[in-house]
Amino acid sequence: MISQNASVSPQANCRLKETQRHYVRIFAREKMKRITLTNTLSRDLEAFSPADPRRVTLYVCGPTVYDLAHIGNARPVVVFDVLFRLLRHVYGEDAVLYARNFTDIDDKIVARAREGNEPIEALTARYALAYAEDMAALGALEPSFSPRATEHVEGMIALCEALEEKGAAYRGPSGLWFRVAADSDYGKLSGRKQEDLRAGARVEGESDKADDADFALWKAAKPGEPAWESPFGPGRPGWHIECSAMIEALFGGSIDIHAGGHDLIFPHHENEMAQSETAFGRPLTQMWLHNGFLTMQTQKMSKSLGNVATVRALRAAWPAEALRYALLSAHYRAPLDWSDEVIVQAVASLDRLYGALQRLRDVPAPMAAPPDGVLDALAEDLNTPRALAALFELAAQANKAVRPADGAPAKAALLAGGALLGLLQADPQAWFRAGVANSADIDALVEGRAAARAAKDWGEADRLRDQLTARGIEVLDGASGSSWRRKV
Repeated sequence: MISQNASVSPQANCRLKETQRHYVRIFAREKMKRITLTNTLSRDLEAFSPADPRRVTLYVCGPTVYDLAHIGNARPVVVFDVLFRLLRHVYGEDAVLYARNFTDIDDKIVARAREGNEPIEALTARYALAYAEDMAALGALEPSFSPRATEHVEGMIALCEALEEKGAAYRGPSGLWFRVAADSDYGKLSGRKQEDLRAGARVEGESDKADDADFALWKAAKPGEPAWESPFGPGRPGWHIECSAMIEALFGGSIDIHAGGHDLIFPHHENEMAQSETAFGRPLTQMWLHNGFLTMQTQKMSKSLGNVATVRALRAAWPAEALRYALLSAHYRAPLDWSDEVIVQAVASLDRLYGALQRLRDVPAPMAAPPDGVLDALAEDLNTPRALAALFELAAQANKAVRPADGAPAKAALLAGGALLGLLQADPQAWFRAGVANSADIDALVEGRAAARAAKDWGEADRLRDQLTARGIEVLDGASGSSWRRKV
């Protein structure tokens, strides 16, 4: 056992602590089974082995910032936040580099700014901030990098030039196009064949494409739209080139994991992979991960159907932690049908878990490693439903403790497992009091009841308890006094 010596210098103690963390990480990697993930490219479950365990790289496609994020946008953020937490636990916090981008120039952004007569920079800044606030409320850790597309236009132009030099890109009046025929295995990610992509692929303004399957790398400037100077004429980048350039700028080579929603497999990730691998002659990523669709009462969320639920609106109606729990309640690769019933169940589940923690509120819990049940579940293709089930097993152990002190190990494990999932980090009392109106009045009733009990005025104590019960409040009497919570 390495112990800390109080007589040594602070610098030496820091080095000692880092040594301890280093060996803890080695122990964690040796103790747990290997992380396995389903690679969209191979359609198979594969063991994850980063190219460099000291520099694990993860890139998740972020939002196009022209409106508030809806709950479907939040699913990949929450799912891959759990992956980020797992990788940090295994390889060390400083060893994992995670990037999630902002697309801040796009056709939809241009149209929305024009509709609102607002500068594009103001529009995208406002919605990028709202997005960051919403994702933080859902418990997502801040990524290592949050690049914006407009910060990397120079790199996009350089990538376009490299593709043109290789004969994989060609110019036309409407911009620069990627020649899909230059990539012999185009379609390998989505499973689509080139000949299947040609019918109906041409849209208005794309008459200069050599082939219907070709896609835009650079779009020629249109009147009244923002534009950058380039060797291909003034214009702006296409959507797919953005992530390729940002990955190259941030990581400078192949990355370990590229992730996003299922809807991005084609065309975005297919095209991103084609242009990157054609330009650099190496794989873009070792693994592709995609989360399943989120539907709204079995229908795809759509503004035309009026069934888009924004994270901002849901946060106003429900605890944000319940939204996160609901997003983790299904396996990330499976579809998730969103409804009020799913959120109600999430609240009830968190009530049970927080209830175990509240029962042991006066019991000190030592720092603990995440329990095997949670770790093993997440190591097997991010099986969050099984990890959540492991938390309930720990809560049952905590509740079975005859003496509260006997529940300390279960409490510690419950908190550690919850942290790996981004759950159960709030004060239990705050959880149960959230959303309760006139809490000051309830405090006064509880204090009055405690005073009546101290004076052995049992009738008054019972009367006050009945008032609290009528308001949906449960009183908890313990060694340290009385507290309250909403009834579960």
